[in-house]
Order: sequence, then structure tokens, then C-alpha cells
Amino acid sequence: MTVSIPSLLNTAQVAERFNLSASYLNKLRLTGGGPRFVKIGRRVAYDIVDLLEWIEAQKRVSTSECSFLD
Repeated sequence: MTVSIPSLLNTAQVAERFNLSASYLNKLRLTGGGPRFVKIGRRVAYDIVDLLEWIEAQKRVSTSECSFLD
């Protein structure tokens, strides 16, 4: 049996790679709607697969699809 070990990134790494601020990621963790994350002790980590799925889910065709305009 082969076990796949996820590639985990910390908040600073995610912010840098995806051009987001760490505070925005922190807010999303608090309010929801952000990428899935794991807590290991006090450490917060993101699986790259979950990040890519979250990015895919953010795709829109027009601004009328955005909930903040409702």
C-alpha cells in the first residue's frame, strides 16, 4: 500500500505563493469561506491540493455571480 504524504504550506508560504496577505488568510480561517486547513498543535498548515481546489472554486464568469453584490 502506498501512502501519499500531503505537501503542507504554512500561512506565510501560502500568502507569498498566491499573492494574498497573511491577515486575509487569518480572517478567512476565522469567518469561513477560505481554503481548508489543518491544525497541528499551534501550527496552521494548508495542503496544496486543498488550496488548488479552493482557487478553482473561486472562478467566476461575471461579477453578478459574486455574493458581495447581493
